[in-house]
Amino acid sequence: MPNISQRGQAMPPSPIRKLVPYAEAAKKKGITVYHLNIGQPDIETPKPVLDAVRQSEFKILEYSHSAGNESYRRKLTGYYAKFDITVDHTEIIVTTGGSEAILFGFMACLNPGDEVIIPEPFYANYNGFAVEANVNVVPVTSYIDNGFALPPIGEFEKLITPKTRAILICNPNNPTGYLYSRAEMEVLKEICLKHNLFLFSDEAYREFCYDGENISALNLTGMDNHVVVFDTISKRYSACGGRIGAVVTHNREILDSVMKFAQARLSPPSFAQIAAEAAVDLPDDYFDGIKAEYQARRDLLVELLNRIPGVFCPNPGGAFYAIARLPIDNADKFCQWLLESFSHEGQTVMLAPATGFYATAGLGRQEVRLAYVLNRESIAKAMETLAKALEVYPGKA
Repeated sequence: MPNISQRGQAMPPSPIRKLVPYAEAAKKKGITVYHLNIGQPDIETPKPVLDAVRQSEFKILEYSHSAGNESYRRKLTGYYAKFDITVDHTEIIVTTGGSEAILFGFMACLNPGDEVIIPEPFYANYNGFAVEANVNVVPVTSYIDNGFALPPIGEFEKLITPKTRAILICNPNNPTGYLYSRAEMEVLKEICLKHNLFLFSDEAYREFCYDGENISALNLTGMDNHVVVFDTISKRYSACGGRIGAVVTHNREILDSVMKFAQARLSPPSFAQIAAEAAVDLPDDYFDGIKAEYQARRDLLVELLNRIPGVFCPNPGGAFYAIARLPIDNADKFCQWLLESFSHEGQTVMLAPATGFYATAGLGRQEVRLAYVLNRESIAKAMETLAKALEVYPGKA
């Protein structure tokens, strides 16, 4: 039998989804599983967004423009203006989800073998995109004890080599929830200008900032040729299945390159663009209640976690994730044990081991990521269940 490609062999599996078979087996036993493992919001997709698709009338489901529908891109310029971001509709290329945006950005800006520096822990799929684009991820470590703040400038400069072409951040961050300050964004600007690097900024959670303002990379002055923003409707409008994202940059060479990749895949999904365009028209106060709900969930989750003996969870400034350090020997073993061998009053908890969010071997072994995408009653029950589990877990640290 022919061998599959080296790329196929190197492609990492999802560390977030690898425990799914154990969760399914637990449910077959009648156990309630609280899913805090994945960022699938329980907030309903706005009705006007779904209605726009239901009420659409056309006789042919045609290709859209490879850059996305012009009407949608023009509306997006108004959306970005609300965040003091000035872009032209020609500086936006609509993609099939934020995932394609990241992949296009890598392929347009980086050569095979080039390096991208990413603060770890980071969104695990960045590893997969790097393999697909044949580029190398170089981690710079942030630490739970200071809330996963941006590492000092010196730590970045130690890692810069002739192969370094970019820095990638997620702001607010998945998986830590960290919200980068204006001062930290200026540090990144200084590094990128000094070393002539691209700054990739994944801004999927822009609306969900609780303890400060979101500073987009596109708000940085003097960085027009360096900044590439990756965006998506998935978390913003609870429309993960819509698969509509965007590459946004002022750099015309990057846009020309990304456009060729966009043309090769023909067009982004038509129905989902209709939904996304309707989402831009939602009233300005749409996010007020949703943001308040997520903040209340965050406050409850962090409070209950830090009440558990031996647990430490810094307060995340944005997104809807938190990383907690637990008194355990091995997060991967513990998360599997929760599903395979433990229940409390017919309930257990599904968490994501933080090892999958680090590129440095050995880090995250006592940490887990929790997505506060469940209602507060479920979060309270999940934390009670976790506390009981930690009391009896055989591998306590």
